[in-house]
Amino acid sequence: MTRAAQEVGRMLVQEVLAGKGAGLELKEWGRRQRREDVDHPLILVGAGTCGISAGADRVLASLRQLCPERGVALVEVGCIGLCSEEPLVDVQVPGLCRLGFRQVRQSHVEALLELAATGRWSSGLPQVLGQFAQEGLRPWPDQPFIHDHAFFAPQCRRVLANCGLVDPDSLEEAVARGAWSAFARLVKQGHPERVVDEVEASGLRGRGGGGFPTGRKWRLARLQPGPRIFICNADEGDPGAFMDRAVIEGDPHRVLEGLAIGALAIEAEEAWIYIRAEYPLAIRRLERAIAQARECGLLGNKILGTRHRLDLHIKKGAGAFVCGEETALIHSIEGKRGMPRPRPPYPVEQGLFGRPTVINNVETLANLPGLFQLGAKAWREQGQGESRGTKVFALSGHVRRTGLVEVAMGVPLRRIVEEIGGGVPGGRSFKAAQIGGPSGGCVPGHLLDVGVDYESLRGVGAMMGSGGLVVMDDSTCMVDVARYFMDFIQRESCGKCIPCREGTRQLKAILDGISRGRRREEGHGALERFQGVMGLERLSRVIQDASLCGLGQSAPSPVLSVLRHFREEVDAHVYQRRCTARVCPDLLLFRIEEELCSGCTACVKACPSGAIVGSRKAPHHIIAEACTGCGSCLSRCPKGAIQVD
Repeated sequence: MTRAAQEVGRMLVQEVLAGKGAGLELKEWGRRQRREDVDHPLILVGAGTCGISAGADRVLASLRQLCPERGVALVEVGCIGLCSEEPLVDVQVPGLCRLGFRQVRQSHVEALLELAATGRWSSGLPQVLGQFAQEGLRPWPDQPFIHDHAFFAPQCRRVLANCGLVDPDSLEEAVARGAWSAFARLVKQGHPERVVDEVEASGLRGRGGGGFPTGRKWRLARLQPGPRIFICNADEGDPGAFMDRAVIEGDPHRVLEGLAIGALAIEAEEAWIYIRAEYPLAIRRLERAIAQARECGLLGNKILGTRHRLDLHIKKGAGAFVCGEETALIHSIEGKRGMPRPRPPYPVEQGLFGRPTVINNVETLANLPGLFQLGAKAWREQGQGESRGTKVFALSGHVRRTGLVEVAMGVPLRRIVEEIGGGVPGGRSFKAAQIGGPSGGCVPGHLLDVGVDYESLRGVGAMMGSGGLVVMDDSTCMVDVARYFMDFIQRESCGKCIPCREGTRQLKAILDGISRGRRREEGHGALERFQGVMGLERLSRVIQDASLCGLGQSAPSPVLSVLRHFREEVDAHVYQRRCTARVCPDLLLFRIEEELCSGCTACVKACPSGAIVGSRKAPHHIIAEACTGCGSCLSRCPKGAIQVD
């Protein structure tokens, strides 16, 4: 874009935000920015981190080379959410609806360019995902609409409304779809206390895991003398969580507007975004969006001609899980080691640099523009009870369709797993869903109809968390799952308080012990294993009650949920020395069916411990005491004679 075009675009943005958007010229500008009317063919590529890792970078490289030759414009957009079908590429031909394709490869590029340039269909095109219904444009004949797709139809997309649709590097596109309009109205009205009232009336609760009422937190901060500071927590550390990254990569101006509204509400003139350095694409798009907002007078001094000012800084974190905790995050920004401190005083009383500080996560802030566009009454119509609005989940694991999902609070977990996710593939059955990350719990199959809201999940021993949702089928060992999360938590513990530092280490040791077979036990190993198991729940409760911060207090949650819902599987490990899912190698018993064994010696050659004996062309035998349970023989046996008990 030329500098002259940038100046024109900036002037038009300022006119829209000034409430002068009724002119014919501005209406036409808005239609073009929303791509309701295009005068040249477009190809739009889903270029979020997930799409790039699936191969979108190679598709983009080919398109960058060929698009100028064919007179086709190329646009990079964020992730629309359906990660399992990436790379995703859309084509928009003048006069026709935007048409999306899935699992696009470099071999499809020529056919896509021909379709964009001429509108002609060819056999070399990838499979269609769906077309986007757009008023005034003709639909493609015999092609499904994306809003009817099984993944998207049950969703209620508010936070994700623009992700995958807009160019995240374009302020003009964001403004044409309503970005910054709520903030512009609020800053001109000049009544920050009314902003807090509206958020309180909406019932919005923090989406970072704790679920504390957002408006109440803001009001507590306003009771403290200034100057105050606002922080956006984008330190997304839960395994399996990628919501914040995708929202920032796909719609950074929504997050910035929410942050600006929050800062306005508590009358803060300084704000920070704390984001992990492992998110380079999100950081780059944030930096560009901040620069654009400053150029248009949305950040800096005398915002939109008012007395309000806001300085915004980005702090890159080193990826420590504990820095997701508020006080540890504050220490990290201050240049100290990321370690929690005792509370009170709470951050709203004494936070960053000793000033009253409000910390909200990305999804909480991304809800604010829509909240003020709809109004609190209309916004809270979605949800149930004390859990209002929508929630974004990162759906992953043993499910057909993985990706970002946004649903109304309170919908059954079954609907997310079976309708949106398409259920468990491969003919296997659902076993559990790990929700809330390391601090959450495992929900078993008989509780799959639980509603995804704060109170319902807490009632079954789980928690909302930041939104990670990992589906597991019947091939999963729940003891192994608990071991994985305890290993993660123990390694990520800051070590400041003994209950978390030593308690999680002991929990991990106990879980290791019950997953260990007889051949690796020495001395009083069996007795120590039983003693550990008997005290597993009590130790977990001590860690919950005595740990310094919320991360330590929730650390035993995976263990407690496994004990609560999968006790029979734990007992099988302890008393029968058997892993029913056949995952824990020390508890697997390998044997050879003599009737099937041809004596080929393939298993003998594969065994690293020399546990298999026998003569050529005669049935072989496995010495149980020497077998390490590595499973190397399974894949090498041509007759399928090796069985696992």
